[in-house]
Amino acid sequence: MDPLKSVLGPRVAGTRVVPMVTKIVALFTVFLLASNFATNYINLILNRGELLRLANRLLVKDLTEIYSFSANQYEIYQFQGDLDAAVRTMEESAAKPLTGLYSAAFALKRDGSFLFWASKQPKPAAFDDPAALEQLSSPEERPEGKLAFSLGGSSYFGVYKYNAKWDAFLVRAEEITEFNADTNAIFARVSGIILAMTLLCLAVGTLLVRRILRFVGRITQRIMEMQADQRLEIVDLEGAPNDDVTYLGASLNSLSSSIDNLMTIFRRFVTQDIAQRAYRERSVKLEGTTRELTILFSDIKGFTFMTETLGNDIIDVLNLHYQRAIGRIHEQRGIVGSIIGDALLAVFGTMDGSGNKSLDSLNAAYLIQDVAAELRRDIAAKREEVVRRRGALSDAEDRVYRAVLLEVGVGIDGGDVFYGNIGSYERMANTVIGDNVNSASRLEGLTRIYRVPVICSEFVVRDVGAAGVAYRFVEIDKVQVKGKTEGKRVFWPVRTELLDDALEAELRAFSSGLEAYYAGDWPRAQAAWEGVTLPLAEVFRGRISGGSAPEDWNGIWAMTTK
Repeated sequence: MDPLKSVLGPRVAGTRVVPMVTKIVALFTVFLLASNFATNYINLILNRGELLRLANRLLVKDLTEIYSFSANQYEIYQFQGDLDAAVRTMEESAAKPLTGLYSAAFALKRDGSFLFWASKQPKPAAFDDPAALEQLSSPEERPEGKLAFSLGGSSYFGVYKYNAKWDAFLVRAEEITEFNADTNAIFARVSGIILAMTLLCLAVGTLLVRRILRFVGRITQRIMEMQADQRLEIVDLEGAPNDDVTYLGASLNSLSSSIDNLMTIFRRFVTQDIAQRAYRERSVKLEGTTRELTILFSDIKGFTFMTETLGNDIIDVLNLHYQRAIGRIHEQRGIVGSIIGDALLAVFGTMDGSGNKSLDSLNAAYLIQDVAAELRRDIAAKREEVVRRRGALSDAEDRVYRAVLLEVGVGIDGGDVFYGNIGSYERMANTVIGDNVNSASRLEGLTRIYRVPVICSEFVVRDVGAAGVAYRFVEIDKVQVKGKTEGKRVFWPVRTELLDDALEAELRAFSSGLEAYYAGDWPRAQAAWEGVTLPLAEVFRGRISGGSAPEDWNGIWAMTTK
């Protein structure tokens, strides 16, 4: 996992979802550091104040000694008259208690010149702090006290006392930065210890918080996965403690289970694309658009006989068939628009990420045929088992056996149709409306006449195009279905995997005869179809037997029934 994502969290819809652990740890880190550093700083200030008071007392002590020594040196000076020796002796005596690099003791004249200078630093040319000189200008009023001044670019604090004999102010001072250096070093060391302890506590605290809140992350991660996959699942709470986070997760599981049950029911009564849109847009609207779609219509043959024979048990047979057939339609990215008894209407091209809608419909059509064939094989196997065990079926059992041998016809057409929701906001239905929908139903009806499993329109052939390598489209007629004024070319899509030399020869012979049939040369068509064993050839032979094409023949066969 990306470490940055683990700490800062993933982005969802452009917004970063920061883990609660990160927020808690960050918050406590800030508070912990702020409180510890503030405490350390307050301690520094308090200690520094105490040290300053102690330093002032020491400075006063040093100044007193310097004052006494200077008074003695004045008497010696008066006796010997050697000013330089007296100044040198006072400097040497004043320098003894100085330990700092910038510690200073000096005697200052009223004009700012130095009588003597004791320090490890070079003697300044003059005392150039006007504010301090102003404070020292009236020795009669303020003969002694505390003094803060700047000298040589450094800031000092100290004490002073006026010596009338020398007519100078004796000063003992310490440089502020140097004086604070030790406390600053202690502050830095303590701050480092605080930072190290904080990082250690942060690491331990992070582990503990992660442990305590581990199910918050698990719940959040599962919610993100469910949102991305548009599905609801149960969050695994095994081993969770009995706290409010676990209760939150359990409540989420309960809510998720309820909503998932409702969504499952919802999906069973609406098409897949409507369910996807409802999940994404949080609503289902009364709206529709004109779209180019492919329509598949399947119907169970001999349904009246089945109903009369099976009675209420027909529902079980239909459900067994539809359970398998609808799954195959969904596998090919189709949606089931409606189920009316023995008839099923499917639409292709509405789902997100759909491929070639007409190719999908052809694949679904033959998968439906495979489902029906598989059911027939299962029923035949059960019949053989009963016959092997009992010898024969009764007449009633044989009638039931023939009734459940499902045979399905499939018609496919496509084009521009209206697709959307109609009705009211109290009760609505998803529907597809257009001539091509009715045409798919009519094409399914033709499968009973031409005795082929699947018939499609010219639209499907064009729409599949080069993608239809798995099928060979055999034109079987030009038909004017009932209710229409124009004829349409209809095709039998043959699986190329089933083609062999014999079937290829028969298809070429049939196509040659169909060309003659269209041209009105029925005798030549009859001769071409003579050796063709395809069931649809028998249809044409019966249609043209013993006659010739009508004078107004245009190659179109007009249907008189649906």
